[in-house]
Amino acid sequence: MNAHRSRIVAAMSGGVDSSVAAALLQRAGYDVVGVTLQLYADDGARRKGACCAGQDIHDARRVAASLGIPHYVLDYEARFRSRVMADFAEGYARGETPIPCVRCNERVKFADLMDTARELGAEALATGHYVRRVDGPHGAELHCAADVSRDQSYFLFATTPAQLSYLRFPLGGMDKRAVRALASELGLIVADKPDSQDICFVPDGKYANIVERLKPDAAKAGEIVDLEGRVLGTHSGVIHFTVGQRKGLGLSGNGEPLFVLKLDAERAQVIVGPRGMLSTRTILLRDVNWLCGDGAALDCAVKVRSMRPPVAARVVPGPGRTAAVELLAPEAAVAPGQACVFYERAGSRVLGGGWIASALPAQQAA
Repeated sequence: MNAHRSRIVAAMSGGVDSSVAAALLQRAGYDVVGVTLQLYADDGARRKGACCAGQDIHDARRVAASLGIPHYVLDYEARFRSRVMADFAEGYARGETPIPCVRCNERVKFADLMDTARELGAEALATGHYVRRVDGPHGAELHCAADVSRDQSYFLFATTPAQLSYLRFPLGGMDKRAVRALASELGLIVADKPDSQDICFVPDGKYANIVERLKPDAAKAGEIVDLEGRVLGTHSGVIHFTVGQRKGLGLSGNGEPLFVLKLDAERAQVIVGPRGMLSTRTILLRDVNWLCGDGAALDCAVKVRSMRPPVAARVVPGPGRTAAVELLAPEAAVAPGQACVFYERAGSRVLGGGWIASALPAQQAA
């Protein structure tokens, strides 16, 4: 793209990363248009660790003004509620541990916002994500960020090849300290603003309250049982638990610590057992998105949680966008609803990923 003849829409959340991304593009000579999405109703208070509401929109508007670029605020609250928040609540009601940030990228930012960018005559949509887009021999490739500690590639696995060809990530080759330093150099008001950490629509991390409000029948009381079906206690709803959890079970007097092994939402049961039963070597995936390959089995590395290091595995594609992942070494507490993302074993490229449907206990898989 020729910077002096190209328009780029910059998604501006009001944080330091997206602000610097917009500033870098403007400094490079692009015709930059800032767009901020209002994703949920603001309660009038600034919630630490949140984004995409009142104060953040105000900050994005002020940054755009300081850069001298046009800025628009789009009300996406209704579509965000139906495509992201509702999915979040339904996932927990099914006994899963969902990742709403992936759904937001997939169903809102890289779908509707991308359409809006095209309507504005933009040749690309840029975001402040810490990932790299590399032009490869067969098209655009998604790679991990240069700053491994900030890498967000796990949350972008559902990006399609067509979307990736239209996206730009100006911060992919930078580390966070350099981004903040540049924000200070440019005099941006968000230079020292704390990073967003929590799910934007979940104040104080109390996700169960949101689930109950959006899906009141999800908080169905039930039993805590062991692997043989013996009742050990009761609970106030499977939405309060996730695979691998130990605290909050309210159980005592057992010979060894017990962990959540599985959630049976239909029976309202929390199944618990010893730590050893958390291990798995076989993971079944649904809704797999491929960023490379021709449908053949793939030797790669996979991540089953955003903060876990990648581990060696073999991915075997199945029918209907499914796949089976065979881990070379066991992983513990693999939770349905999380993502399993595929990476090059000796490289930085993201090869694809899918949603975890189930994980077989290592003893059973053997």
